[in-house]
Amino acid sequence: MTAGNFLEQFDFFLFGFYAIQIGAAFFPAGSEFASLMLTFAVFGAGFLMRPLGAVILGAYIDDVGRRKGLIVTLSIMASGTILIAFVPDYATIGLFAPALVLIGRLLQGFSAGAELGGVSVYLAEMATPGKKGFFTSWQSASQQVSIVLAAGLGFALNQWLPATAIAAWGWRVPFFVGCLIVPFLFFLRRNLEETSEFKARRHRPSMGEVFRTLAGHWMLVVAGLLLVAMTTTTFYLITVYAPTFGKTVLHLSTTDSLLVTLCVGVSNFIWLPCGGALSDRVGRQPVLLAMTALAMTTSYPALSLLAHAPSFVHMLLVLLWLSLIFGLYNGAMVAALTEVMPVEVRVAGFSLAYSLATAVFGGFTPAISTALIHATGDKAAPGYWMSFAAVCAFGATLALYSRRAVAFRAAL
Repeated sequence: MTAGNFLEQFDFFLFGFYAIQIGAAFFPAGSEFASLMLTFAVFGAGFLMRPLGAVILGAYIDDVGRRKGLIVTLSIMASGTILIAFVPDYATIGLFAPALVLIGRLLQGFSAGAELGGVSVYLAEMATPGKKGFFTSWQSASQQVSIVLAAGLGFALNQWLPATAIAAWGWRVPFFVGCLIVPFLFFLRRNLEETSEFKARRHRPSMGEVFRTLAGHWMLVVAGLLLVAMTTTTFYLITVYAPTFGKTVLHLSTTDSLLVTLCVGVSNFIWLPCGGALSDRVGRQPVLLAMTALAMTTSYPALSLLAHAPSFVHMLLVLLWLSLIFGLYNGAMVAALTEVMPVEVRVAGFSLAYSLATAVFGGFTPAISTALIHATGDKAAPGYWMSFAAVCAFGATLALYSRRAVAFRAAL
């Protein structure tokens, strides 16, 4: 079920971890900073396609069904992955190289716009009573498996190949592995069953109806966007950006950065279902408020400690702490977002809110973090960005769980 999420995050992590090598191959510039910023800008550009994919593909999934729609999203995702893996470098085909990489990222972003929402809604509709939080948390947990696998491959390559070989061609190997996984993922998804809740629906809205419903509930979509802000910012900070942060800012070894990221992936995998199960027991709101409060008060101090005393142990401890916050928060947040969206546009509404948050906050977190450090000279500056996202999520939680909002949703 979570095959598309796995492939999406597998590629996204590799793009972030090999940002320096990808920048040199496709975006040569006068300085490493400029090359890195161009790479992260293309990385972030894929996220700008997510809202478009959320509306178009999300409406399609709400119309034709979860199973059929998710096969389409996986097909588009796989196309972008294969394109990025096989594009020749700038020295070989010139400007076509960065253009094709950009197209690959845009295809991935368009697909991912509805992939995550479609999977989350599918799991929510398949969940047994009282366990929706636990079930939906596995959507994000699958992404952590991909992070662990990608980090493990990177670690192995770092042990087997010299740095010159990795820079020249070795960075492509994990992308090729991702392409080899694609047929297996298609096999898994083709065997999915449609949810009984969707099959029981008598009216399936047209794309025009979906658009009108979303427009009529724009405040709910904005609140959902702010709710997701902390999830996307924290996730891309502690996984996609962390290896580059460790190597280029803290000047730790590639091996250390990979090992920390691998441990973070395992930690996320553990805490996500814990957060979902905890929210099933005590409610979504208490978990969301507690974790956003912790993020607001501890993000910058934790990164400041790491910046002033960079080491493998400190980086591991700090990122594991942020992983705990992310896992417990997101485990509750995914279920909450499926519950607040109108049922007739559940996939499109969830996907649009999530995609907008990823485009505005998460997708550009590596670029924003790099720019903040460069502009301020403060290596802990990404902590300000994470704290701001937490403030947004805290306010959104209060708004979505106010008496007026709860009464409004009950009347839908």
